[in-house]
Amino acid sequence: MKKLLLSLITLMGSLAAQADTTYPYLTFELTDGSKASVAISSDISLAFSGTTLTIGQEAFELTNLSKMYFSTSDQTTTGISAVQAIDSDEVEAIYDLRGRQVSRSEMRRGIYIIKTKNGTSKVNVR
Repeated sequence: MKKLLLSLITLMGSLAAQADTTYPYLTFELTDGSKASVAISSDISLAFSGTTLTIGQEAFELTNLSKMYFSTSDQTTTGISAVQAIDSDEVEAIYDLRGRQVSRSEMRRGIYIIKTKNGTSKVNVR
């Protein structure tokens, strides 16, 4: 019975998924609320490597994914109005995406909210 079930799962996993042409984009919604869309084509591939999902030229950490769905339009959002340099002397507070205040030494790869005398900004630490 287990062999049959394993064979069926393997067979189903090897079948190619194909979207209706009514929905030409596969949209990924991330845990921070941003969205990224990938145009669907006949030669697009979807691959998993550890905790990373790669589709076409886009790669997503599985822990950062909230939803994945087909859509009729490119729903990619960045929320970037301008790119500015922040003087480290102006930083009043640093918050992670969960709203917890962190110090500069605690910052790792990821997105942080930086509060300065001139306003608040999102910063991507690579």
